[in-house]
Amino acid sequence: MSTLRKPFFFVALGLIACCVLVELGIGSLLGDVQAVRSELSSAIDEAGVEVSGSDRNAALDEAGPLTDRARPGLAIRYLALLDGILLLTVVLMATGLYFPESVHARVQALVSCVGSCLLILMTIVLILLALLLLFLMVGLFLAAPFGTIAYLAIFGFFDVEGAAVTLGLLMLLKLGFVGFLIAANQGFLLSKGLVLIVLSSLVANIIISFLHGFPPGFLVSITDSIAAIIVGIIALIWAIIVLVGAIMAIVRSLKVA
Repeated sequence: MSTLRKPFFFVALGLIACCVLVELGIGSLLGDVQAVRSELSSAIDEAGVEVSGSDRNAALDEAGPLTDRARPGLAIRYLALLDGILLLTVVLMATGLYFPESVHARVQALVSCVGSCLLILMTIVLILLALLLLFLMVGLFLAAPFGTIAYLAIFGFFDVEGAAVTLGLLMLLKLGFVGFLIAANQGFLLSKGLVLIVLSSLVANIIISFLHGFPPGFLVSITDSIAAIIVGIIALIWAIIVLVGAIMAIVRSLKVA
C-alpha cells in the first residue's frame, strides 16, 4: 500500500458504495416519488379543480407508496448481496491505511467472520423467498385459464426499460470502480480474490440483463426471479469463501498469540 494513490482509491470506494445504494433502490425511489408528485400536482392544476392545501398535500403523500411498483424486480436488489461483499472488502482495505497491520489483520478477520455469517443467513432466506415467488408465478401461469389471468394481472407487467437503465448505470459504476482501483495501485490486479469477486459482480450484471432481455415481456417477472436466485447463489458461495478465510485468519492469529 506504500504506492497507493489515495484519491483514486477513495473514488473507487465511493463508486462501489453508489452501486450498492442504487441496487437497494435508494435515490431512484426518491426520484420516482418526486416525479409522481410533480405529475399529480400538474394534473390538479390543469384540471382547474379547487383543492385546499391540506387535501393537495394528502393526495401527494398518497403517491409515495405507489412508486414501490416502479422498482424493477428482485434481481437488481439481490445484486446488493454480492456487491456488499465487494464493498466490505474495499472498506476493510481502507481501514488498513489508518491502523497498524497487526491490529488491522485481527479486526479484518473478526469483521469478515461476523459479516459473512450474517450474510449467509440473509442470503439463504432471500433465496428461499425468491424460490417461493418463482413457484407461485409458474404455478399461476400454468393454471389456465384463471391462474394465467391472475398471473398476467399481478406479474404480467415488468419495467424492462427501467431495469435496463439501472443495469447500465450499475455496469458503468462498476467499470469506473475497476478503473479507479487500478489507477490507485496496479498491485490490486495481483489479488486473485479481489479480481474474481469483481468479475463475479460483472458477470451477475450480464446474467440479469440477458434474463431480462430474451423472454417476452409478460414472462420477465419469472426470469427476473431466476436471475435473483442465481445472483443469490453466487453471493452465498462468496460469503462462504469469506467466512472460511476469516476463520483461518482467526486461527492463525490465535496461534501467534
